[in-house]
Amino acid sequence: MPCERCQTAEDVLRIVKDKDVSFIQIWFTDVLGILKSFSITPSELETALTEGMGFDGSSIEGFARIEESDMIAKPDPTTFEFIPWRPQDRPTARMFCDILEPDGSPYAGDPRYALKRALKQAADKGYTFYAGPELEFFYFESSKEPKIIDQGGYFDAPPLDLGNDLRRATILTLQKIGIQVEYSHHEVAPSQHEIDLRYDEGLRMADKTMTYRITVKETARSMGYYATFMPKPIFGMNGSGMHCHQSLFKGSKNAFHDANDRYHLSDTAKHYIAGLLKHAREIIAATNQWVNSYKRLVPGYEAPVYIAWARRNRSTMVRVPMYKPGKEQATRIEFRAPDPGCNPYLAFTVMLAAGLEGIEKKYPLSEPVEEDVYHMTPARRAELGIQSLPDNLFEAIREMEKSELARRALGDHIFNKFVENKKIEWDMYRTHVSQYEIDRYLPIL
Repeated sequence: MPCERCQTAEDVLRIVKDKDVSFIQIWFTDVLGILKSFSITPSELETALTEGMGFDGSSIEGFARIEESDMIAKPDPTTFEFIPWRPQDRPTARMFCDILEPDGSPYAGDPRYALKRALKQAADKGYTFYAGPELEFFYFESSKEPKIIDQGGYFDAPPLDLGNDLRRATILTLQKIGIQVEYSHHEVAPSQHEIDLRYDEGLRMADKTMTYRITVKETARSMGYYATFMPKPIFGMNGSGMHCHQSLFKGSKNAFHDANDRYHLSDTAKHYIAGLLKHAREIIAATNQWVNSYKRLVPGYEAPVYIAWARRNRSTMVRVPMYKPGKEQATRIEFRAPDPGCNPYLAFTVMLAAGLEGIEKKYPLSEPVEEDVYHMTPARRAELGIQSLPDNLFEAIREMEKSELARRALGDHIFNKFVENKKIEWDMYRTHVSQYEIDRYLPIL
């Protein structure tokens, strides 16, 4: 069962003793959003909760150089949960942690700390940030090749949908960890699926996103399949997105709602959308961080390529779900560009930073584009002032490098390490000789 009582270190210590917990896993991510973990025994738990646990950060991507490698991992007791896929006779638990310098100050390379800073900036303006990402993924027979397990399509039911039992088992596992699921279904492409989580406060949702990804993978593995969040695993089919619903609240009131506006959007919401649109090209590297991400962001596969907003139109990058009377609290915007391979801490950080910049500087919002942008002529898009997202990772990194907003939001350490890593990735990709090139050029050149 989810550990609703765990709010303090004392709660954690009591439950670990009462439940005869065998190990506690300490979770955090590197700059790329890859989950890292080490385990401690209950005898070390009190020290971990009060002082943190030391580790060598020099081998963690984007962390410290070897001459300054000492790091401290301090668990966050509010994230204590049991891990359902570990043996239950003496259960294993996990906690997310904050990474600290040896003197106890926050470590600038910790993605969770970057998001905490952004959330504090929002809080200083009176806002609480809520996010509801929709992560799509594929089930394959193995990790060796993208061999699909069904021929289902959007909202198909069994027998076309052969992932039904996999999704069901995943949802039951998520519920055991205290993660509330709204619904699940087969997605557009064969073997593609989606499980949607109920929205939550930004930091909690970033932690939940990391937990969701490992739960999907572990459940699939336990049932003999492989789940992947790779943005575009199969040529000619839809890729996987992470449409991110987001809103700001002031206390219990949704700051995005205005009953008197024709779109039911407040000025705050309009400025926030304008911020996302204006800075989209600068932040896209953090929300779509892999070479493969840009194989998804092409016209023709329902992925948002064009920087515009709308209400009904799903070909735009930002969509505002239609207002339903009596559902003022549900007013939100949907940023459709991110993919599920991103680091959620950094993705939420840059999205929130862009939105807050729009609010602070009162960016004007253009009119919604309710035409199908995919089928517009270039001249028509130019007439409406609609730009495109970067075509590849190199272009995205070039845009990020010039961005004061991205540097400020991520901090110099993460910004520099992230850009450096992505340049290396691009160099490896652009010098790689692919099977496509062999098949196409070797016979004729």
